Amino acid sequence: MIVQLAEGTIKTKYGTYKEILFYDGIKESHALVMGDISGEEDVLCRVHSSCIFAHHFNSIECDCREQMGISQQLIERAGKGIVIWLEQEGKGNGHYALLNTLPLKKQGMPQADAYEAVGFHKDNRDFSAAAKILKHLEVNSITMITGNEKKTKTLTDLGIRVTGIQPTEL
Repeated sequence: MIVQLAEGTIKTKYGTYKEILFYDGIKESHALVMGDISGEEDVLCRVHSSCIFAHHFNSIECDCREQMGISQQLIERAGKGIVIWLEQEGKGNGHYALLNTLPLKKQGMPQADAYEAVGFHKDNRDFSAAAKILKHLEVNSITMITGNEKKTKTLTDLGIRVTGIQPTEL
């Protein structure tokens, strides 16, 4: 289930988007849409998970904020595209899990391994809401802005036609 709750316009550093708020019965998700994407092919699409450190606290210890900015710039250049924001802090494990991994990260352990070492899943994110949003918006196919093959595979498994991958670099 995915229900559209509201929509409005938001001006960003990288152009004006329509923000559409969705609810899946558990969490809210946001779609930032630039241009007309309904029925379109190869629409640039970033599926982005929340990151308190980067987006709220301006941390330089991860690249989440940078990935979001690059994604919006790529969409602005193309004149159309979509960013889907999912509330999945700490790779879906929550901020508590993220805070518990900090000592291991400082020792050089990769983030996913650190989650597992402190008793959480390496990656507990669920991209099904993104697939439901894309179907709701009637996008025919997307080009994913990502470096994460799991997102691409999951969306494909959920019936989204992914025709290409655009790395998060300008």
